[in-house]
Amino acid sequence: MKKILIVYYSRTETTKKVAMQLAEKLGADVEEIKDTVDRKGAKGYLISGRDATLRKLTVLEKSENNPSNYDLVIIGTPIWSWNMSVPVRTYLTDRKDEFPEVAFFCTMGGSGDKRAFAEMGEIIGKQPIATLTLKTVEVVKDLAQEKIDEFVKSIN
Repeated sequence: MKKILIVYYSRTETTKKVAMQLAEKLGADVEEIKDTVDRKGAKGYLISGRDATLRKLTVLEKSENNPSNYDLVIIGTPIWSWNMSVPVRTYLTDRKDEFPEVAFFCTMGGSGDKRAFAEMGEIIGKQPIATLTLKTVEVVKDLAQEKIDEFVKSIN
């Protein structure tokens, strides 16, 4: 069986909810990417969107797991202003040479998943074996189960 790590960033708990569901189904280890910047509330939302558009990096708290100790790393990000989140961009940039196989998932209000996934792959120099895109409303209202199951099946 594959040794799997799920790494995610979640500002509003939506991406976290998906990460936890995936971890349960895959028996995976989970690590939350922790940003040192406060991104809560309306002000945090605006700062986060701006920083994502400008493709800025941030300072992260030290992570516990080394991606290279796993067979597969699943990386989850919310989409901010049609881009991956700043903490995920930073994590990928900081650790770009440590990834084995990867898969990506995102949560978003509108669009930007294809662009984000393409950039994520470019940063680490690897294409994902699978991707999962979920609208925030699907996750919040628990309507994402079928898509999550398909993603899990495509990984196994």
